[in-house]
Amino acid sequence: RRTAYNSLKMLSKFTRPTARFAAGRAYARSFSATTDIKQRVAELIPQEQARWGKIKKEYGDLALGEVTVDQAIGGARGVKCMIWDTSLLDAEEGIRFRGLSIPECQAQLPAASGKADGEAGPVELLWLLLTGETPTKAQADALTAELHSRSELPAHVEPLIRSLPKDMHPMTQFSTGVLALQTESTFAKSYADGMHRSEYWKPTLDDALNLIARLPRVAALIYRNSLKDGKIVDYDSSLDYSANFNRMLGYDDPDFDELMRMYLLIHADHEGGNVSAHATHLVGSALSDAYLSFSAGMNGLAGPLHGLANQEVLNWILDLQAKFQAEGKEVNHDTIREFAWETLNGGQVIPGYGHAVLRKTDPRYMAQREFALKYMPDDPLFKIVGTIFEVVPDVLTEHGKTKNPWPNVDSHSGVLLQKYGFKEQSFYTVLFGVSRALGVVSQLVWDRALMLPIERPKSLNAEWIEDFAKKAGR
Repeated sequence: RRTAYNSLKMLSKFTRPTARFAAGRAYARSFSATTDIKQRVAELIPQEQARWGKIKKEYGDLALGEVTVDQAIGGARGVKCMIWDTSLLDAEEGIRFRGLSIPECQAQLPAASGKADGEAGPVELLWLLLTGETPTKAQADALTAELHSRSELPAHVEPLIRSLPKDMHPMTQFSTGVLALQTESTFAKSYADGMHRSEYWKPTLDDALNLIARLPRVAALIYRNSLKDGKIVDYDSSLDYSANFNRMLGYDDPDFDELMRMYLLIHADHEGGNVSAHATHLVGSALSDAYLSFSAGMNGLAGPLHGLANQEVLNWILDLQAKFQAEGKEVNHDTIREFAWETLNGGQVIPGYGHAVLRKTDPRYMAQREFALKYMPDDPLFKIVGTIFEVVPDVLTEHGKTKNPWPNVDSHSGVLLQKYGFKEQSFYTVLFGVSRALGVVSQLVWDRALMLPIERPKSLNAEWIEDFAKKAGR
C-alpha cells in the first residue's frame, strides 16, 4: 500500500500530479484532536459557510464557461454548474478525494487492519470526505465504533428483503431495502416537527451515518437470500467495516478483506456529475432525506451505462479466455492484439477502456493493478488483464475513434472479485453502491450545511435553439 507510486513511476504514460492541485492537497490535514465526527463537522461548518459566502459575494457574476448546443444535446458534458466538495476529477490526473489522489489516500490514511502495509478502508475515507482532514487512527476507530452502534436494522427490513422474489435483480432489491430504512429518517421527523434551515445538516448527518452503517447488512441479506442458501452470520462489531461486511457475505479470507477495503475506497466518489451522484444531489436538493436521495442514486447506478460496466468487461475477458482455450492459443501481445481488432472490426467496443472525463490511465485501475501484483501475480485472468493493458491502448490509438485509449476502473474489478470466489456478477453493482454511499451522502450533509437551493436548470426545445441561432446570425 505504501509503495503505490512505484508502478506509476514506471508507467511513463501516466502523468504525475501537477502544481495546480497543491492547494487542494494542503486542504487535507488533521488539526483536531476530537474523535467525535459530529462535533468536528460542527466546528468546520462556520468557516466553510464563510468561505462559500465570500465566493458568492466576490465572484457571483463570474462566468465559468460557455454552453454549446452540442453540450445541451450531449448530456451536459463539461458544463460547469454543480458544487461538489468531496471530490474533484481532473482529465489528466483522475479523482482526488478532498485534494488527495488515490495513491496519497492509500499512503496517508490509517490502515483499517492496523497493519503498516494494510489498505485504508471506507471508514478512514469517510472521515476525510466529511471533514477534509486525514483522520488519526483514534478518529478512524471512533468512527468505526460510531457506525457499529448504528448498524441495527429496523425490525421490518429483513422480513421485507426475504419476501422479495429471489430472481428480482439485486440492485432493485438494494434500492427497495434502502427505501425500507427510510422509516427511521431523523431528518424527515425533524423537518415535520419544524426546524430552522441552518440546522438541517444535523439530522442529515444522523441519516448519513445510519445509512452507511446499515448498508452492509442490507446488501449481505440480499446476497445470501437471493444468491446463496439464505443463511447469514451475525453482525460482528469486533471487526472493521469491510471485514464485517465480508463475513456477512460469507467470506473469511484476510486477503479478500484487504481487497474489499480497497474496493470500497476507490469507488466511493467520482465528483458530482455522474448519474448516481447527480441523482442523489438532485433529489436531495428538494429536501428529500438521505434514504430517498440515495435510493434515487442507486436507481441510476443500476443503468447499463453507469454501474454495469465491470460486468461487461469481465464477460469480454471470460469470452476471450474461453476462445483462446478452445483454439489452443496462448495469451500474448500478438493474440490479444488480434482479438482486440476482431472486436473493433465487428462493430463492438472494447469494454473498460475510455472515460467521459479522464484522458489518462484511471488511478483506480492502477490501485487494483497494484493489489493484483501483490496478492495474485500468477492468476490467469490477471495475466489477461495485464496483457490487455499493454496492448489495447496502442490498438485503440491506431483505430483512431477514441479520445482516451486508457483503462478505467471497470476494466479490473471483476477479475479481482473472481479470484476470491465472488462470481455472482449481478451483485457487483451492489458492492459499487455500498461504496458510492460514502461520497454522495457526505456531500448531501454539506449541501444541507451550506443551505444550497433546490436544483432547477433551464431546459430548451428545438424551436428555441433554432430561433436563438437565427438571431445570432447562424
